[in-house]
Amino acid sequence: MTHRTRSTAGSPALLIPVLALTASALAGDTLKPARGEEKILADIRQITFADMGLHKAGEAYFSLDGKRICFQAVPEGQTEYQIYVMNLDGTGLEMVSTGEGATTCAYFHPDGTKMLFASNHHDQRPAVTPEEIRKAAEEKAGKRNYSWSFFPGMDLYEYTFATKTLRRLTDADGYDAEGSYSPDGKSIVFTSMRDGDQEIYICDADGKKPRRVTRVPGYDGGPFFSPDGKQIVYRSDRTGDGNMQIYINTLDGYNERCLTSGDLLHWCPFWHPSGKSLIYTHAVHGGGPPNYDLYMLSADGKRTARVTFDPLFDGLPVFSPDGKKLMWTSKRGDLPQAQVFIADFTLPEGF
Repeated sequence: MTHRTRSTAGSPALLIPVLALTASALAGDTLKPARGEEKILADIRQITFADMGLHKAGEAYFSLDGKRICFQAVPEGQTEYQIYVMNLDGTGLEMVSTGEGATTCAYFHPDGTKMLFASNHHDQRPAVTPEEIRKAAEEKAGKRNYSWSFFPGMDLYEYTFATKTLRRLTDADGYDAEGSYSPDGKSIVFTSMRDGDQEIYICDADGKKPRRVTRVPGYDGGPFFSPDGKQIVYRSDRTGDGNMQIYINTLDGYNERCLTSGDLLHWCPFWHPSGKSLIYTHAVHGGGPPNYDLYMLSADGKRTARVTFDPLFDGLPVFSPDGKKLMWTSKRGDLPQAQVFIADFTLPEGF
């Protein structure tokens, strides 16, 4: 079987294979929680696999009805991530990006008819390296430290499932990515380098009327609307030490609060559906290889609780819309490359 994607740029259509899944991929062996996880996680299962043709996969998100997921994965034999969707039971795996260039950060529209992701297939200039970003930042606003590269040709795209077509939403020069929809589907929050510094912006769902939210020098990225749509959460590196902190802000940008502190990495915050707490990725950099784990954080920043204890990578966590499942990216089980995992989730006491 093939899936045909029509390019909005007028380029020839690409034929993308729909991969048949093996019985083992559909089943997904249940993994025993690591010591310390038993009260929070149960029925841990790997749901993406190398035998799906996915060299590595991660950053997965639920559809609002909880029946599908979208995620990014590197196809076997390629080097850059592409965007996929599939049913929660592992069936219906389909690539929805063009297969060209690099992509990141897929997210379902609340009505389920379309989705959002970032791609550079129209402008495949090489990635800006962390060192190049650091030097440019030093000239403008003091030292900053990044841990990954950014493609200057990245823009936001809307994919419609019924027509299997892409619509380009942004075209500003510089990295536009890490986008997600508001709960009512009328707005998108994203990060952009369009003004020279990487800041948080909000635009209408069609990409129009972009307005800047953050205005402090330093990286700001990975934003999400709160469940009530009144606030956003994001990660920031304001000091240039690479140890990002978690911030909450109102949509106008005038009520920013930092929830974390210290010489620790605080990465990838995501709201619990209650709006009373968040989950994020935590790591200690320096002094050897860091161990990435998931932690809960109260929305006032006063309480934390560790969620994962596996010695291998656990990161990029998200909740199902009802809060009963946790989905994240992990190497647990001694995987050579990260894949997507899911588990039943029990909210820690006090959250």
